[in-house]
Amino acid sequence: MLGDKKDLLGLKDLTADDIRYILGQAETMKHILMQNNKKTPHLRGKSVVTLFYENSTRTRLSFELAGKYLSADTANITASGSSVAKGENLLDTARTIDRMGANVIVMRHSSSGAPHLVAQNVKASVINAGDGMNEHPTQALLDMFTILEKKGQIEGLKVAIVGDVLHSRVARSNIYGLTKLGARVSVGGPATLMPKGMETMGVDVCSSVQEAILDADVVMGLRIQLERQKAGLFPTLREYSRFFGIDQRRLEYAKPDALILHPGPVNRGVEFTTGVTDHERSFIDEQVTNGVAVRMALLYIFTGGVKNPRQVKED
Repeated sequence: MLGDKKDLLGLKDLTADDIRYILGQAETMKHILMQNNKKTPHLRGKSVVTLFYENSTRTRLSFELAGKYLSADTANITASGSSVAKGENLLDTARTIDRMGANVIVMRHSSSGAPHLVAQNVKASVINAGDGMNEHPTQALLDMFTILEKKGQIEGLKVAIVGDVLHSRVARSNIYGLTKLGARVSVGGPATLMPKGMETMGVDVCSSVQEAILDADVVMGLRIQLERQKAGLFPTLREYSRFFGIDQRRLEYAKPDALILHPGPVNRGVEFTTGVTDHERSFIDEQVTNGVAVRMALLYIFTGGVKNPRQVKED
């Protein structure tokens, strides 16, 4: 069970009940977040350190704000502004933070498995904020929270994930989570950006974007990750947009009430046209808000705050 886990390293190892529990706590935190006075004492005396070896706006800031809203002491470390730039290795940096009394280390790293290594060597709880091309569990949780909030359920829905699946840790975590909660997941994109053996993950691999989107309840775009790609995976961004980007015409293959999601940042005119990005059924901005709520819930859970599911409401 989730209560026995020290760390959140991915959704692959969580049960459906674990995921539902986190989403339930996020609902309570969303109520707190929507109040004029967001400051609560739930994490007073706790400390949260974000350790990011890759750039981030949404994830890092939302964790920092989540901690502050719950009265935790927060600190941020980037590789370029720390002793990493002097040659200190990952474990030494993590152990230093741990010995300073951090309760939670939120970590992003370009190497898959890096948070797992750190978690084995520190007493603090480690939350994976993205590791290489492996997982991004908190993004998937906020995506599922948004779907649940807007659709009222996840079981039985068709979720289309379209774009650079090969390099996407967001896609992997969403596939683990959504399939465990009973969704049907289809993936689409260039063959050069589709990992081999995707069928073994329990998804429908489609030969075209239109096929992936057909009758979908949720359409999720993925950012083209040029920073991770080798040359030759597709000709140009313009060609990608023409054949694989989602515009109003392709969106019509989905159900009329389909949600439009994207983990951000959106490359407008590439993965989505501006019309799709700003569509009335687009909840990309609300995903950002829900990201804070989900991360508030995770910080609360992994600092030992949850004794029972109703505790936050009763405080």
